[in-house]
Amino acid sequence: MCLTYPVREEGKIRVFLLDDHEVVRRGVHELLSGEDDIEVVGEAGTADHALARIPAVRPDVAVLDVRLPDGSGVEVCREIRSRDESVKCLMLTSFADDEALFEAIMAGASGYVLKAIRGHELLDAVRDVAAGKSLLDPVATARVLERLRDGGTARADDRLAHLTEQERRILDLIGEGLTNRQIGEELHLAEKTIKNYVSNLLAKLGMQRRSQAAAYVARMQAEKR
Repeated sequence: MCLTYPVREEGKIRVFLLDDHEVVRRGVHELLSGEDDIEVVGEAGTADHALARIPAVRPDVAVLDVRLPDGSGVEVCREIRSRDESVKCLMLTSFADDEALFEAIMAGASGYVLKAIRGHELLDAVRDVAAGKSLLDPVATARVLERLRDGGTARADDRLAHLTEQERRILDLIGEGLTNRQIGEELHLAEKTIKNYVSNLLAKLGMQRRSQAAAYVARMQAEKR
């Protein structure tokens, strides 16, 4: 279920909420709506609903739950940002781990906060993200990037040899943060075809998520510098 709200009130920060837990959505909604400078313009409980509604309501900030029943808020962030970079994404999660943080960085998120955050801190985070500030913790970000630099690539290089030339091109584009739709446009192929290519190359690399492939590309680029 997704709801929409009245059109823009001048000068207010427009916010869209994505969380599969209705109680959480209601709580965040009430918190944000109580502020004079913030307006909740829509909400959704699934990734599909969010992707359908966010372009229509054009929020300034999308507050996205990382883990969803039909996907990931990170994927929603990546897709929405590929369509409209003016939408700032603030990831909201119950879990703190480097993998999720890296995925958020690669997807172009402006912030990554835990659900244990205090109400006034969340309000500050929404305002900061709307103002164009990054809330990605520099220490945690540096740790993630250091892990990429330190990780060995010999085993992955062996597997890389099994990729076709087309799969190598698609892997590079994944590393640039492109979505399947964007890769399809770049290579003049159907999005479904790209999805099949991505599944095959991930299997050959022994990976389960495209974020792992993106991390591998980032590591290779870092080592070439």
